[in-house]
Amino acid sequence: MGSIVKDEPHEHQSPFRRRSGPPPLSTPVIELSDSDSDGDGSAAAASPSGKRSRVPDGGGSGKKQRTDDGAGVPLPLGFLDPFPPEEDDHLAAAVSVPMPISGTQSSRQFWKAGDYEGDNVAVDMTAYTTGMDHVRVHPKFLHSNATSHKWALGAFAELLDNALDEVCHGATYVKVDMLKNKKDGTNMLLVEDDGGGMDPDKMRQCMSLGYSAKSKIANTIGQYGNGFKTSTMRLGADVIVFSRCHGQDGKSPTQSIGMLSYTFLRSTGKDDIVVPMLDYEIRGQSCNKMVRASQFNWDRNLEAIVQWSPYENEEDLLQQFLSMKDQGTRIIIYSLWEDDQGDLELDFGADRYDIQIRGVNRDEKKIQMAQQFPNSRHFLTYRHSLRSYASILYLTLPRGFKITLRGKDVQYHNIVNDMMLKQEITYRPQAGPDGTPIKDPNIFAVVTIGFVKDAKDHIDVQGFNVYHKNRLIKPFWRVWHAAGSDGRGVIGLLEANFIEPAHDKQGFERTTMLARLEARLVHMQKQYWSTNCHRIGYAPRRNKKLVNGSFDRGN
Repeated sequence: MGSIVKDEPHEHQSPFRRRSGPPPLSTPVIELSDSDSDGDGSAAAASPSGKRSRVPDGGGSGKKQRTDDGAGVPLPLGFLDPFPPEEDDHLAAAVSVPMPISGTQSSRQFWKAGDYEGDNVAVDMTAYTTGMDHVRVHPKFLHSNATSHKWALGAFAELLDNALDEVCHGATYVKVDMLKNKKDGTNMLLVEDDGGGMDPDKMRQCMSLGYSAKSKIANTIGQYGNGFKTSTMRLGADVIVFSRCHGQDGKSPTQSIGMLSYTFLRSTGKDDIVVPMLDYEIRGQSCNKMVRASQFNWDRNLEAIVQWSPYENEEDLLQQFLSMKDQGTRIIIYSLWEDDQGDLELDFGADRYDIQIRGVNRDEKKIQMAQQFPNSRHFLTYRHSLRSYASILYLTLPRGFKITLRGKDVQYHNIVNDMMLKQEITYRPQAGPDGTPIKDPNIFAVVTIGFVKDAKDHIDVQGFNVYHKNRLIKPFWRVWHAAGSDGRGVIGLLEANFIEPAHDKQGFERTTMLARLEARLVHMQKQYWSTNCHRIGYAPRRNKKLVNGSFDRGN
């Protein structure tokens, strides 16, 4: 079931038609529907001039009833009827953006912020449906959806993935930085790239739940249509996105603004996910408003964004596009989450060129060890340091593309360079997920295994870095949990494109193929250790039976 974002229902979009009663007092709403996007509806409803195209009247007007949707499917009676005119009293009540409701202050700690039930006002569902059932999305879902990221740096990785996917549209960089909120002086996160950007329809798809055009594009990391929402909401309660896109197929360039704000939704008692958006058409040196529904609706979107974003007015919002040149996307995450002590979960002070995280992922002993054992540094620091994690996040980086963190480029690092006594072993899975034999000779993984160069100091560094389609999914995966010192110092690297990652890209789906790969990696590490441990100062394992056979037989 896909999702859409829309300003207000157009005549030919039935899922949320109103038969009677006042117009809905909401800005654009993310709703679960039976279609993936606005499709032709949004395009038909919006034009560079801001005028809405008319759709033939569906009934009661004397005009011929339309009986199908162009594909021979009968439409319900009244499907294309125009909306009733807005009454003046409801217009007057809707002019102002709702002020905060008392008692709705949200927790500043991420794991406690989901305690929100909405305004507890009974909702007349006939205002949203006409003869068909729909699933509405409560704002609390934004929080529960984001809990898929147990680890904050995994959320950063999703945003870096989105930027890297834009290389095919000309992206040459992604930069991550800290900004100050001029309204309240708090810290904010910036993630910006110079990729192709998003036109108004793509911006709505980005804000929608589960929609991903990338699932149809080969060699892209994003697949599930959920990473942007989970990652931004995991890092902060609110996000505002600025995107500029080249005009295509004779269309003018556009720039769009969208705000997904948990604070706004909670503070105003919303029980639907409301997403204020603004669109502009660029013609020469002028920037013209694109009115998709009505000027009244456009003004309310602007008022909501100005009230609940870090920006004071429309001019301040438009200033954010100046760094993008001809195209790009600028993401600002604010209202960052705090820990149990009231400090920001993200630590901007430990290293002026890094963003680190506090808490259980930060081990001061490992930080000290990283200075003493430089070849083990990434193993010891990737859990709390974004710079360390980002440097090993991709198996390779596209030529000319760079990741910049707080004004300093992230240096790409391949952990193979940390190894000594290296061996390469080919692993070929023998059966697919359904148990059928795999006959494709191109399905295999080359495992590079060796001792970390610091292994002679007998520190407990071990594990396999497992990549999927160039992206690190399992950092230093410890597959052998041996008693004593067995297995110490052995690290490995492989790219396993034949197993599917979980949606948070911090692990793999637990399948038979994964279990077989894990068993084979254990076998490799045991045999490598037993054969070579004496070369780094451990006693030879003479009394232990070595496993015979070729490593590349698979399972």
